[in-house]
Amino acid sequence: MSAGNISFAKDFFIVGFPGLKTEYYGTVAALLLLVYVCILVGNGIFLVLFALEKSLHKPMYYVILNLVVSDILFSTTVLPKIIARYWFQAGSISFSGCFIQMYFVHYFGSINAFILAIMAFDRYIAIRNPLRYPNIVTTLNIFYLCLVAWILGNGCPLMMAIRAYPLPYCAENTIIHCYCDHISITSLACTNRALYSFPAFAFAMVVLLGPLAFIVFSYCAIIVAVLRISSAQGRLKTFSTCSPQLIIIALYFLPRCFIYLSSNIGINFSTDLRLVIIMMYSLFPPMVNPLIYCLRTKDVMESLLKRLKMSTNLQISHTKVNVSTVCS
Repeated sequence: MSAGNISFAKDFFIVGFPGLKTEYYGTVAALLLLVYVCILVGNGIFLVLFALEKSLHKPMYYVILNLVVSDILFSTTVLPKIIARYWFQAGSISFSGCFIQMYFVHYFGSINAFILAIMAFDRYIAIRNPLRYPNIVTTLNIFYLCLVAWILGNGCPLMMAIRAYPLPYCAENTIIHCYCDHISITSLACTNRALYSFPAFAFAMVVLLGPLAFIVFSYCAIIVAVLRISSAQGRLKTFSTCSPQLIIIALYFLPRCFIYLSSNIGINFSTDLRLVIIMMYSLFPPMVNPLIYCLRTKDVMESLLKRLKMSTNLQISHTKVNVSTVCS
């Protein structure tokens, strides 16, 4: 390709699902908006409860707090732009804005992987060493672990953004994706993509497979410990506390590993199907995490019911006051 055909794009254009017909744009936008509202409301409820209820200021809930914040920020990074693309046909995103979005998409994704590993560590200690749990899983230790997660999660996304930003990009500027990510951006570069994609792939695998390996080890040890419990009821209760986390972990890690591997070893399938899988594993966990980690938890449910009862009583008292004022 001649030098005259190579230029830095001023703007990128997010296509979304390339096979989607125009008449379905409004429906898809409404569905994505509903998902975004559910994520904000579900995770927002926990944030409010955590701020109001001192009973939730425990190590495990600090971990959930970090997961909630990461989920909200990830969804806010991804969804508003693709919703605008389908609702207002506003798919254009600035050159720098696309790289900023790419950085935060991979950053929050990395943080989630580390946070899930911390949650697995919490369950491991709670079941394998219950007597030492209060001394090991302290608020200070959880703070340090979460801080490390936020710091370590920055490395790979920052490296990918720094290496991809200066590349020469062709006149083609359409992002065949619902948001800017490393693969969709670097595929537009007028250079040997392998020099940039393979290191990024290797770092992504480390970020994914490192926490996943620790999680698998933790839950294997948990399963061994549970099987040694003599009481069938005790085994069932322990499994019931871990199974929802295993479901979310499976939904988070397995599709991601599949997509990364398929993109780098030449497995081809429909672009729309690939994007549907990516959007499902990106948005489904943040939407159901409040149900899995929060509303199934006794302390959170008690706090929520307490606040709802207080709100109901306050509303009834206001109604009584208004009625008595009218009658007098």
